[in-house]
Amino acid sequence: MEEVLLISRFMTRTLILLSLCFMWVPPGVVCRTGNASASSSSSSSSSLKPKVINIGSLFTLDSVIGRAAKPALQAGVDDVNADPTILNGVELKLVLHDTNCSGFVGTVEALQLMESDIAVAIGPQSSGIAHVISHVVNELHVPLLSFGATDPTLSSLQYPYFLRTTHSDYFQMYAVADLVDYFGWREVIAIFVDDDYGRSGISALGDALAKKRAKISYKAAFSPGDPTSKINDLLVEVNLMESRVYVVHVNPDTGLNIFAVANALNMMSGNYVWIATDWLPTYLDSMEAADPDTMNLLQGVVALRRYTPDNSLKKSFMSRWKNLKYNGSASPAGFNSFALYAYDSVWLAAHALEVFLNEGGNFSFSNDPTLHDANGSMLHLEALRVFNGGQQLLSTLLRMNFTGLTGQIQFNQDNHLVHPAYDVLNVGGTGMRRIGYWSNYSHLSIVPPESLYTKPPNISTGSQHLYSVIWPGETTATPRGWVFPNNGQPLRIAVPNRVGYKEFVSKDKGPQGVRGYCIDVFEAAISLLPYAVPRTYMLYGDGKRNPSYNDLVYQVSQNKYDAAVGDISIITNRTKIVDFTQPYMESGLLVVAPVKEAKSNPWAFLKPFTKEMWFVTAVFFLLVGAVVWILEHRINHEFRGPPRQQLITIFWFSFSTMFFSHRENTVSTLGRLVLIIWLFVVLIINSSYTASLTSILTVQQLTSGIQGIDSLISSTVPIGVQDGSFALNYLIDELNIAKSRIVQLKNPEAYLKALELGPKRGGVAAIVDELPYIELFLSSTNCLYRTVGQEFTKSGWGFAFQRDSPLAVDLSTAILQLSENGDLQKIHNKWLTHSECTMQINQVDENKLSLSSFWGLFLICGIACILALTAFCCNIITQYRKFTPEGEEAEAEEIEPARSSRRSIGSGSFKQIMDFVDRKETEIKEMLKRKNSNESKQQSIHGSDGQASSPA
Repeated sequence: MEEVLLISRFMTRTLILLSLCFMWVPPGVVCRTGNASASSSSSSSSSLKPKVINIGSLFTLDSVIGRAAKPALQAGVDDVNADPTILNGVELKLVLHDTNCSGFVGTVEALQLMESDIAVAIGPQSSGIAHVISHVVNELHVPLLSFGATDPTLSSLQYPYFLRTTHSDYFQMYAVADLVDYFGWREVIAIFVDDDYGRSGISALGDALAKKRAKISYKAAFSPGDPTSKINDLLVEVNLMESRVYVVHVNPDTGLNIFAVANALNMMSGNYVWIATDWLPTYLDSMEAADPDTMNLLQGVVALRRYTPDNSLKKSFMSRWKNLKYNGSASPAGFNSFALYAYDSVWLAAHALEVFLNEGGNFSFSNDPTLHDANGSMLHLEALRVFNGGQQLLSTLLRMNFTGLTGQIQFNQDNHLVHPAYDVLNVGGTGMRRIGYWSNYSHLSIVPPESLYTKPPNISTGSQHLYSVIWPGETTATPRGWVFPNNGQPLRIAVPNRVGYKEFVSKDKGPQGVRGYCIDVFEAAISLLPYAVPRTYMLYGDGKRNPSYNDLVYQVSQNKYDAAVGDISIITNRTKIVDFTQPYMESGLLVVAPVKEAKSNPWAFLKPFTKEMWFVTAVFFLLVGAVVWILEHRINHEFRGPPRQQLITIFWFSFSTMFFSHRENTVSTLGRLVLIIWLFVVLIINSSYTASLTSILTVQQLTSGIQGIDSLISSTVPIGVQDGSFALNYLIDELNIAKSRIVQLKNPEAYLKALELGPKRGGVAAIVDELPYIELFLSSTNCLYRTVGQEFTKSGWGFAFQRDSPLAVDLSTAILQLSENGDLQKIHNKWLTHSECTMQINQVDENKLSLSSFWGLFLICGIACILALTAFCCNIITQYRKFTPEGEEAEAEEIEPARSSRRSIGSGSFKQIMDFVDRKETEIKEMLKRKNSNESKQQSIHGSDGQASSPA
């Protein structure tokens, strides 16, 4: 809407000025001859290559910018005309018009400039005049190159023929926002001139700060012609406000008055921050010599200046500057960065015109049929003619790419010069020192921007660096950036007027008017701050019921209160509208329910172990008994006998090891190894079982029909919540519990009564409340009730402040300090001492011993059994292979007859193998011994027979 009104206003002004302008201009002026721009008096001029091309320039000659731009423009035109490699003999002619620092005169001069059939217009420096003339050049198709109009709104699609040859204030304001964020400030006061340049720049600053979670707390505007008295009144007003960070965005010709008045008001001392945009370095660079009085006004100011790299072209031009200073001017012209941009604007036009002519551009002008004089009018509107090649020349300008005094001259897709960058300066002593750079590529750094363009962009917080700053008051400590307003109003602190749990906060007859745990924590934190905090406590609520804490927080966000102190939970919805300090107490929602002592259970002896644990233990008892029987059966007579007796022996031995009362002795090495490992496992299991069973039988077991929040959700019983607590909305909105089930209770007495009545007599089945309240409630009831389940939310209590309040950050640091030095615990003990009781009911099932605690022991025992059996089997196989019968008779006596005199274990039947295994070890060894003896005898007999039969 503002843009529409602005356009309407400028169009109206343009039409009025058009009438006035052409009433003043003589008829002969509109018929210029003698150059290529007016080579034909017909409605369409010839498109032949001209000999002279007019380029117009419009700015205030007698100004800080104008005194630098004029000689630079003239030098640029002279250098172009003197260079035979450009324009091929076509001469550039500069047509200068002076706006005299007047919007009215500037508009008239702009319209007169358009009569000269110019191909390119350079200027103006005023953003207001640029808005008006942009409408004119749009109509006449004349590209407008502006080296001084930095209003960000001029870059809109509304002005296609406006081309900025310097950097927009859009980037400068983002540089200011990065500075504010770098030093940790959250609010600034903008002091600006109330015109298009000032308003649009500060609007861009507000957008940039919003992205950094900062803001402009107050916009202090003044008119360009305001006297010193009005500026004094303006600064007195802002000095009464909280923020001490001032961003000054004014014109270089009158901006110094701001600092003169600020110095008189003692606003250039410590704790103040002054950030000036590029107007201040422009003014200081233009001074012939540093004025001590002027520099004394600016000590500690941080300013931005358009960055231009130190290339050879710039150094050469600056060495010639002294010879250009008096060119066409009776007074010396101070150099500043606008001179460089003005010079580059001329060369940009020259390069574009050369390409335009080489491509056969139509350099001609024609009358606009919509501009004609009415009957009897003397306005001579036909003097304003349309440049036929304007669209083509504009396209040519946008694709230019060369290196000028200010660096690379190239436009991006938004028609901005590439690589916007600024010097960050700090005024001190008799000059300015550079403390860093800002670029749109990598933001704040201490290295020149061009050295970063070859690296990946890095705008992370850790990569932002500046050298140290000397602030007003000659201090290097970063100012806090805010104070309490000097308007006599203390901090308005809302305190909930509670009905129950008054240990936390309550009304008091003392000077403060309030007391409690929360108040003492807040007062202790305030006392640690390095500055005084005037404050007054204001009760919130009628005292008949607890106030709604959501409403209390909302009132803080609406500036009815500056802060809220009390038992305020930090939850998501509240953090969206206010800022909280560091939590000073842990909290979370719990369920409290009536409990009763569990009845004794005749099967309680089974509770120490889980089902899986009982099963695996029983299996291993039988397994170990079987393994020991196998290992001992051949050599131990206690493990032999009829099958029924051996089976009983296995079971008896297995389970008697549980009590270490087994009577059978083990004689084999493998059996003893298995038994030792198993007895160690049994010892651990017995000890664990005994401890767990003792705990179950001796500790009082409590049960409740409510197991936790999940059982409450699935049931239909009524639930009690504290009046005013966020638990009400949480249960309804997050857990989808019907509102009809929820009963709001005022105080602990109401809690007790509701739980005693129960759901069947108009009470509640359980209460949902925060941990601190639950602790007090349980202690006050002598632990008659217990919490069931676990905390199902995690939060904390904090103090609420308005968004971006710096006091919230400082208090958070103070609360951490209270926690570290133990003062926070002392305050807790003072107000919240209570008898200790077990809050939660015992969970027997959770204390059962499971297999996961013992699987390592069972694994070791199982491996030992497998290794012992493997060794036993290897021994049996070896003996069976060595065993050979002595003959049919001997074998009939010793074992059953067989057909072959020699068998392997593979050829024997399973029954024979089992019979072999079942024999005693001593019998097998005796048979092997006799076998070996018989073999020896047979060998000796065969040997003697052989000797007797040999010849004598």
